[in-house]
Amino acid sequence: MINAHSEIGLLKKVIVHSPDIGIQRISPKRAEELLFDDIVYYPKMLEEHTIFTEVLSGAIGKENVIRIEDLLMETLKSENELKEEMLNLVIIDEELPTSYFDYLKNQSAENLSNILITGYNQEDDHILFDPIPNFIFTRDIAVSIKDHLIITKAAKIARQRENLLTRYIFHAHPSFKSLIDEDKIINLNNLDEFPPSKKGEKVSIEGGDIMMIENDYLLVGCSERSTPHGFDLLKNAVFEKGVLNHMVKIIIPSDRSCMHIDTLFTRIDKETVVCYKPIVFDGLSSNVEVHCSDGSIRYYSSVKDFFIKEINESMKFIFAGMGESPFQEREQWTDGCNLVALKPGIAITYDRNPKTEIAFEKAGYSMMTAADFIAGCKKDNQFFNTLERTIITLPSSELSRARGGSHCMTCPIQRGSVRP
Repeated sequence: MINAHSEIGLLKKVIVHSPDIGIQRISPKRAEELLFDDIVYYPKMLEEHTIFTEVLSGAIGKENVIRIEDLLMETLKSENELKEEMLNLVIIDEELPTSYFDYLKNQSAENLSNILITGYNQEDDHILFDPIPNFIFTRDIAVSIKDHLIITKAAKIARQRENLLTRYIFHAHPSFKSLIDEDKIINLNNLDEFPPSKKGEKVSIEGGDIMMIENDYLLVGCSERSTPHGFDLLKNAVFEKGVLNHMVKIIIPSDRSCMHIDTLFTRIDKETVVCYKPIVFDGLSSNVEVHCSDGSIRYYSSVKDFFIKEINESMKFIFAGMGESPFQEREQWTDGCNLVALKPGIAITYDRNPKTEIAFEKAGYSMMTAADFIAGCKKDNQFFNTLERTIITLPSSELSRARGGSHCMTCPIQRGSVRP
């Protein structure tokens, strides 16, 4: 079920989450607390995300675009002893009276799944707790590294229930049973294995800061959301399991505008990285450490130098906003660097970054609207297979206001290999 050796291999299975009605309850006063920069118009946001999932379905088949709400409902339906433990933890975390245990337990699986995600029971018009609007960014909940899965740990309390539901799904859903049986889950929430440091530094690493960039290289950002202590403990766990031999620490500014490394760069082909020039290419306020399983460490002054010297000496860099101010700052903010590759050279981006689109075209890429891609796939089932060096643009007037792009909205669990 889990198999991903790169960021660009042919996407085969992916977990997503459609915007839910809980997003409608975000008020201007509470938006920042719930990690949204603005309130959004839910119907339009849902429409845009539906187009996004249609693009994914056209490329890999609807059956391979897995909705996390469905996984949760299926887990709740299955016979598992973890359901009661999960509900008790929700009650504790959300500070509900213990009497709510029976109320929740007696809901149907479908309705309980909806309640746990939205915080709202539509059947009796009862608001139980806050929504978890950031659940649409499924990249952050878990990351596949080869045949192992890292269950991440969010830095902010607002994402705590996302994390709890993710742990429940991967530990109790029948599809992931082999991960448990074969000890292939690295759970950053296990305090016995990932405790705070002696100086009180907690473990937090979010999925936007983790990239399986190459078969033997795992990139981890140290950012606003992910700690150096978390990196050190994850490195030890990965090396002890013998999963790979290179853990790469990428230090970036602790700033909302670049909260994860995938807001600064994403790889879309064997020889192409889309990036924010000042930090990634010029190395401003950033550096890279390559930690090897033999104990050695190599240092680079920029992400660019790391890619060229360790991954591909022919690597080319496409700059958000064409690397010019103020356009690069504007288009990095609206996720011009945050793309998900469907296969080498084919990736999805938002449609609101015109200068970055010019940069793509100058680099030899064709631009295609999501509508044209979906129509092409419906007309010809080989349409996706014939495409080369194409960037698919997604309507994004509301999605982009949530501060996460197509990379953020996908949790790939299966990818094909990349030919050398």
